[in-house]
Amino acid sequence: MAKIQAIRGMNDLLPQQSPVWQYLENQVKEVLLAYGYNEIRMPVVEKTELFKRSIGEVTDIVEKEMYTFDDRNGDSLTLRPEGTACCVRAAEQHGLLYNQTQRLWYAGPMFRYERPQKGRYRQFHQVGVECFGFKGPDIDAELIMMTARLWRKLGLLQYVCLEINTLGLPEERLAFKNELVRYLEQFVGELDEDSQRRLTSNPLRILDSKNQKTQEILNNAPKLSDFLQEESKGDFDQLLALLDASGISYKVNPRLVRGLDYYSKTVFEWVTTELGAQGTVCAGGRYDGLVAQMGGKPTPGVGFAMGIERLVLLLDELGLIPAEVHKQVDIYVVAAGEGTLQQAFKLSEMLRDTGDYKVIQNAGGGSFKSQMKKADKSGASIALILGEQEIQDGVVVIKPLTGDLKQTSVNNSDLINELNNFLK
Repeated sequence: MAKIQAIRGMNDLLPQQSPVWQYLENQVKEVLLAYGYNEIRMPVVEKTELFKRSIGEVTDIVEKEMYTFDDRNGDSLTLRPEGTACCVRAAEQHGLLYNQTQRLWYAGPMFRYERPQKGRYRQFHQVGVECFGFKGPDIDAELIMMTARLWRKLGLLQYVCLEINTLGLPEERLAFKNELVRYLEQFVGELDEDSQRRLTSNPLRILDSKNQKTQEILNNAPKLSDFLQEESKGDFDQLLALLDASGISYKVNPRLVRGLDYYSKTVFEWVTTELGAQGTVCAGGRYDGLVAQMGGKPTPGVGFAMGIERLVLLLDELGLIPAEVHKQVDIYVVAAGEGTLQQAFKLSEMLRDTGDYKVIQNAGGGSFKSQMKKADKSGASIALILGEQEIQDGVVVIKPLTGDLKQTSVNNSDLINELNNFLK
């Protein structure tokens, strides 16, 4: 009988990989907590209508990429392809937006049916941040400053570049879109296939086409900046001034539009050249109309999401994962001889009680030689050996498994002090 394999593009996270994920997630969480953000957790399955209404029915996500199915009641459900719509739904449903401001974050898997490739999978993981009730561009600046702090913390800042743009208000964008379509209709036959399709469904997405010929055509196209009024221009100028004052470098990219219908005003991406085609590691923007679009009262909103897989890949490619991240155990306790197991367990628990050590207690028995082989494979720095004679003498043998230190016996009362010399 053939073995069952994981679904293509939905990957297992193996024990040797998970410490890096834990390291990254902990670094992200520390930064978010430092800015006063609170965690929210939403279901991975939502009503399909949520995403059609928020993302837009003519977007690539809704048209081609969602995992959608009917449940036993005949309701159409979807595995969440992104987190913002879910967060808005949850915040509105539970009254978190009524006369309040909110700084929220979440983490977990998202699902899109795409061709799997390096850094891009059908089940992928994101950390998302959403802020509600803040009108001005100061909160936009805070989000960008927060991500810059994370890049510094991870050692990534020199490897990523901030691209930023403003999409203006919906009415400004609509006027621009109409003029863009009129212009591009002159060159329909010269546009790439995706752009031809988007011309009638989502023309702004043509602006970030990767096709060289399409980009050449766009060089003489109308500019969104020419359609912006004072409010949009003023907010964007204020945002850039805040970034300048904070020493954050950026590139204004007038063709940055993002792929979701709900964005307005600020949009931004942190990109890298170290991962080939999949260069975006964090992206977001403002969506002031989304809450009302989903049935709530008009509420300003802004947020971003970062891809865990891509950030892990980037840290690995650049050699920025600290060596201690892979250090999952400090001490391996060996029980050698009759009547030693109970004392060995007591020793292991005492060491764990201190809160300073990661300890594996040998389990499954075995000869002294086989236990030492397990100790070597565990990755521990030292083995503590407890035999019949050691118990009788009130001592423990410390055997280094790495480095140049020599094996030694120490009294039980001196063990903690001696361990600090071996594990510093």
